[in-house]
Amino acid sequence: MKLGIMQPYFFPYIGYFQLIAAVDRFVLYDNVKYTKKGWVNRNRYLVGGKDAVFTIPLKGDSDFLEVRERLIAEDFDRRRLLARIGQAYGKAPFFEPAFALFSKAVSHPDRNLFGFVYQSIADVCKYVGITTPIVPSSGIAIDHSLRGEEKVVAICRATGASVYVNAIGGLEFYSREAFSAHGVTLKFLKSHPIEYPQFGAAFVPWLSILDVLMFNAPEAIRRFLANGYDLIGGPA
Repeated sequence: MKLGIMQPYFFPYIGYFQLIAAVDRFVLYDNVKYTKKGWVNRNRYLVGGKDAVFTIPLKGDSDFLEVRERLIAEDFDRRRLLARIGQAYGKAPFFEPAFALFSKAVSHPDRNLFGFVYQSIADVCKYVGITTPIVPSSGIAIDHSLRGEEKVVAICRATGASVYVNAIGGLEFYSREAFSAHGVTLKFLKSHPIEYPQFGAAFVPWLSILDVLMFNAPEAIRRFLANGYDLIGGPA
């Protein structure tokens, strides 16, 4: 069984969804500390041929809270964010279905950050045909005080995973030997360069999946998900 584990991100880049599609089970960290400079509640989109950032504002709270303990700000102006996206992508070829999907996510009533982001990921997966089960990390029977590689190995063992697939960005953090000692093969997903027309301007890569949805039919996106990456072995 192939397992993937990631923090929850709101409309992350396509490589995130390639990872979900490449595994048999996907674990979302809900009981990890929220980091302000991360991508849990923000991402990049296209404005006038350049990248810009959209953010889901959060209620002011302790810096030590976990993702599942953070709340969406009560004064979050959903209409304003949707208007920005509508202005940026209104002429995109697949604007209507992509905007409907994004609008549903932004309008989700759950103010809990994890629930809000989890639902957005599940909705995108459904739209592009990903059927991988997605489960929160807090429901897995391990010692949740573990950190880093030890925690990942513990989750692999608890779920019966024989292969652990991580995003390529984690290449320097995990060793093949640490996983193989527990009967788990370590792999990394390396996305191929993906390019498509963006209003005829110079291509801006690795934006939010929202950008991919705006310019590509679901069938084309499924091809990116199935064939747009390599799985490589981890370091010793």
